[in-house]
Amino acid sequence: MRDLAEANLAEIETGKLALEKSQNDQVKTFAQKMIDDHTQSQKELEQLAQQKGVTLPTETDMKHKAAAKALSALEGDKFDKMYMNQVGVRDHKNTHQLLSKAQKNAKDPDLKTMAAKTAPIVDNHLTMAQDQTGKKSSSSGSSSAKGSSASGSGRASSDK
Repeated sequence: MRDLAEANLAEIETGKLALEKSQNDQVKTFAQKMIDDHTQSQKELEQLAQQKGVTLPTETDMKHKAAAKALSALEGDKFDKMYMNQVGVRDHKNTHQLLSKAQKNAKDPDLKTMAAKTAPIVDNHLTMAQDQTGKKSSSSGSSSAKGSSASGSGRASSDK
């Protein structure tokens, strides 16, 4: 649950940043969808966490803060490309894998249900980002490692 909350908070934070910094209407539309969908997902996750007595983070972790800081230093097309490649493609691949693991391995049936409900939304976000970046691949497949440095993961299509 904590990892899902981190993913939601990061998407909301970087989406707001993209609304401020991007001049590209497609990027802004994508960013607003990330804010809207991940805010809704976070609300549902918070309700579930409250029912289960789990305390969720209220801000992003150091890895996500570093990625947002690197992103905020960019302007124009460089910002748009990094946002779409890292937040749009890489982070949604990572979240897809996280949700897949939760669906398979979570002991709590409510968490499994939430993961199953959220996965198609995340997959839609990934498809939207891939359409904009030209990086078509399966949601659990690999892409170039180009966007991995800010995450600290070392691999573009793995761990979140």
